[in-house]
Amino acid sequence: MSIFHFINAFFSDGSHWHGYDGIPTRIMEHLQYSFMALGIAAGIALPVGLITGHTGRGGNALALIATAARALPSFGLLVLMFFWLGIGLTPVMIPLVALAVPPILVTTYEAVRTVDPSPVDAARGMGMGPAAVLFQVELPVALPLILSGLRSAAIQVVSTAAIAAYVSLGGLGRYVIDGLYQRNYEIVVGGATLIAGLALAMIALFWLVERLVVSPGVRRGR
Repeated sequence: MSIFHFINAFFSDGSHWHGYDGIPTRIMEHLQYSFMALGIAAGIALPVGLITGHTGRGGNALALIATAARALPSFGLLVLMFFWLGIGLTPVMIPLVALAVPPILVTTYEAVRTVDPSPVDAARGMGMGPAAVLFQVELPVALPLILSGLRSAAIQVVSTAAIAAYVSLGGLGRYVIDGLYQRNYEIVVGGATLIAGLALAMIALFWLVERLVVSPGVRRGR
């Protein structure tokens, strides 16, 4: 049987669209884990990236932190956290947050650090303080690159959040794990297709966000 046969069989089966194991429920669980991890990572990485990029200090330390975090195996970290903390959402959040922090942190730092110094100097000459320069001058110009870091983190988290199923949580990973256990490749392929579809949806979502929040002048300048 071809992969397209499995996909058609999975999505055409009405039983997959209802109940606690239905597609809508699993998608909502998957998005809950993903956006929770992305929100925590953004809450950590964005302020650090903005401040260090504005001051121009700490770049080497950020590079080391990002490299170390990227080297962490998400599944291995999940297993360690599971044995340390037990069943729950926390063992899942830790590896997902560790996965999302580096791209947000590095791109935010680079985005602010590489802003054209001319408008920054002009703003300082007009008497604007450091916070005003950061949020009114540097941030609007750096926003497209910052959003690209958030987009990259979102795609990675959505693609990896399936690991929640390994510790008895829900999400789209349930289809993959349960399907492999049952040797039911129809739901394995269906779950993998849904995860890939969500990752593509993240690209579309951030494209729309960029169109809405980034100044047209900044977009044309890019």
